[in-house]
Amino acid sequence: MSGRAARIERKTRETQISVDLDIDGTGRFEVESNIMFLKHMVETLARYASFDLKVSAYGDNDHHIIEDTAITIGKALQQALDGKPIERMATAVVPMDDALVMTSLDLVDRPYADIDCPSPEFHHFFRSFAMSAGMTLHVVVMRGFDEHHIIEAGFKSMGKALKEAVRPRGEELSTKDTVEIGGARRCWQRG
Repeated sequence: MSGRAARIERKTRETQISVDLDIDGTGRFEVESNIMFLKHMVETLARYASFDLKVSAYGDNDHHIIEDTAITIGKALQQALDGKPIERMATAVVPMDDALVMTSLDLVDRPYADIDCPSPEFHHFFRSFAMSAGMTLHVVVMRGFDEHHIIEAGFKSMGKALKEAVRPRGEELSTKDTVEIGGARRCWQRG
């Protein structure tokens, strides 16, 4: 693992989730879950973001597993970034057959999510991921009718945007300068 990496475990009465994330990876993944579409989407995210990602996600029902996986990956992303200067903002548009989806995000520690997604469970994934990572996330479906293609294009476009947004910078990209919260310096705060 590189210096920009994190390992997070989330264990509740409902779920057992573990995440190893290296944001300076090459897109390698190892995902274990009995929800095959979740497995496929997390693998897609890793590949398109070029993150090395190892996930184990099990629990009592699909809703809890999907939500807690998103929360855990989001927390791992926030921890791996560690407040160092990054590009911060990025947008990616991805076509997938009938679907055309745009994702714009800002890793600014100002959580907000406005998500177009035909699946309530994966809408919740995107929102939980954004809130846990502390990012502003917009996923816009420009067109499409096949739910699988729309959701997958959303994960691909989010991955491509994340790949750009986490690129290191020499200096902070903000008009507010470095913000200190609870004794921790955060270079990617508001502004």
